[in-house]
Amino acid sequence: MDDLVTQEPSRRRLGRGLNALLGTAAMGGGGDGESSASSDIHVDLIERNPFQPRHEFDQTAINELADSIRQHGVLQPLLVRSAGGGYQLIAGERRLIAAKKAGIQQIPCRVLALTDQQVSEVALEENLKRQDLNVLEKAVAFQGYLDRYGCSIEELSRRLSLDRSTVSNMLRLLELPESVKADLRSDKISAGHARSLLSLKSEADRLTLCERIQKEGLSVRKVEEAVRELNASLDEGVVPMKGKKPKSETAVIELTPHVLTLRDQLRDWLGAAVEIKLSAKDRGKIIIDFQSNDDFERLVSKLHRAA
Repeated sequence: MDDLVTQEPSRRRLGRGLNALLGTAAMGGGGDGESSASSDIHVDLIERNPFQPRHEFDQTAINELADSIRQHGVLQPLLVRSAGGGYQLIAGERRLIAAKKAGIQQIPCRVLALTDQQVSEVALEENLKRQDLNVLEKAVAFQGYLDRYGCSIEELSRRLSLDRSTVSNMLRLLELPESVKADLRSDKISAGHARSLLSLKSEADRLTLCERIQKEGLSVRKVEEAVRELNASLDEGVVPMKGKKPKSETAVIELTPHVLTLRDQLRDWLGAAVEIKLSAKDRGKIIIDFQSNDDFERLVSKLHRAA
């Protein structure tokens, strides 16, 4: 298992895996989150982890796990902490659900002493790294952590050992219209489709293009082309600056696959919508969108560091 927590002079951060966050509890040793060897606890005394980002579980996988538990029992103890007169789950919800389905009454657990923030981090790490969590569930979990503990995107990405742009791109999906998010949640469109829709300047265009994706089976590349066309049509309505030609008089130069790849790399690196517009063979402009003053400062800082 990857390590998860390192101790630094100024901060503790995720980055080395569940074992480190839980100290030596997995071996019954001391340290933060200390616990004794596992003991059996009645399943009815264990309540769900309130910080669990996953809300839906694959029932086929649960049934298979339940069959395995009937034959072999629960081989890996659940991690719990004391809560009221019972216990609160830290990690192992699939095993708990499957054990109940298998009719198991007592389940092996290790009792740890963790803070709410540590439990939140374990839940994020367990679900985001080990299983394919729905991308919107990830985004909601990230935003919930940021709101709950008041940390920055930069800090959260360090704690989860994820690239900052990965976290930022997921969070931006929350800006989509509710109907588009519903289509993404139900896998009617992909995360790639959704990220392309974010580059549209008009919400009405986002809704319309989302419908086209489903009706016409558009690929992500086709959606990106449609986004460029729609944004260009909006730009045509902008009054040009004095001395500059109107858009309708300027030839549109198609982006080569190489330039498209560079644009996508810039999007991933900056964690923002980026467009490249060519006006001549060796001329053009790069347009970077920002959503707030903080987002603007983040982008400027990143560009300064790169320079």
